[in-house]
Amino acid sequence: MDTMVKADQIPFGERKWTNRDKYMAALFVIMHFICILAPFHFNWNAFWVATLLYFFSFFGINISYHRNLSHRSFRLSKWLEYFFAYCGALAFQGDPIDWVSTHRCHHQFADTKNDPHSPIQGFWFSYFTWLLDSNALTKRVCPQYFIDHKDTDKTIFTLVLKYGRPNNVGDLEKQSFYRFLRKTYFLHQLALAILLYAVGGTPFLFVRTIAFLHVTFMLNSICHTFGNQPWNTGDLSKNTWWMCLLTLGESWHNNHHAFEYSARQGLEWWQIDICWYIIWFLQVIGLATEVKVPSQSHKQRLQALDQTKRKEL
Repeated sequence: MDTMVKADQIPFGERKWTNRDKYMAALFVIMHFICILAPFHFNWNAFWVATLLYFFSFFGINISYHRNLSHRSFRLSKWLEYFFAYCGALAFQGDPIDWVSTHRCHHQFADTKNDPHSPIQGFWFSYFTWLLDSNALTKRVCPQYFIDHKDTDKTIFTLVLKYGRPNNVGDLEKQSFYRFLRKTYFLHQLALAILLYAVGGTPFLFVRTIAFLHVTFMLNSICHTFGNQPWNTGDLSKNTWWMCLLTLGESWHNNHHAFEYSARQGLEWWQIDICWYIIWFLQVIGLATEVKVPSQSHKQRLQALDQTKRKEL
């Protein structure tokens, strides 16, 4: 079974690095170096701006990129959908088309050799180094590229981790807003950096750290390695309770893989899921519609199926 066998992989230090891999590696080294300098420029105004940007980034990635765009767990008015997506774009995790294509591939092939970032290829691969292997990522998400060699339209302001054209994000590619974000991605990062510098000077630039990136890396790795698995999902996803506040509810990861369509990931009353509370509030005031959550009968069917499989073992 693929989930139990370590996938074939060229050792990290022996594979051929593309220019895109070298560029991404240099970018992350520079960002980490800036983080080292941050304590020497600390002030409380910068701290609160960093905190605010952290939450805006999480709302953009978790509520927009993840639950809304990747899984269509609920529907928003276009102006609000685009606002949340823009918050996600400022989190420095790529444009919506690129992010969603990788995540949908992850769910389609969860913890198999075709998963873009599974710990079956090593914990650190799932944590970070998958980002530095554009050829492997392309083979998993855009395999057609190695047949027709057709790449996406890019500009100097585009940040794309893989080559080729993904075939699982047609719903986003047909919208001009998301195509615009893809082509102008770095311009928005630059605009935010200039704004922060203008408002607060050098200390405010240091709020653009990679703490949020590392929390996302932890979801891809730790939540597929450590924790409990109440649902038999056929993959390695885990519920990792101690990360729920840090991730605003995303760490109920086994719940998510069991009911990936659900806007709510903390299924029990005690499972804190701040992103769900926000979606629920948007639903109450009429801004979120078609909100999907698993029915009691669906949960019971999955539990019964799990018990049957355990008896067979």
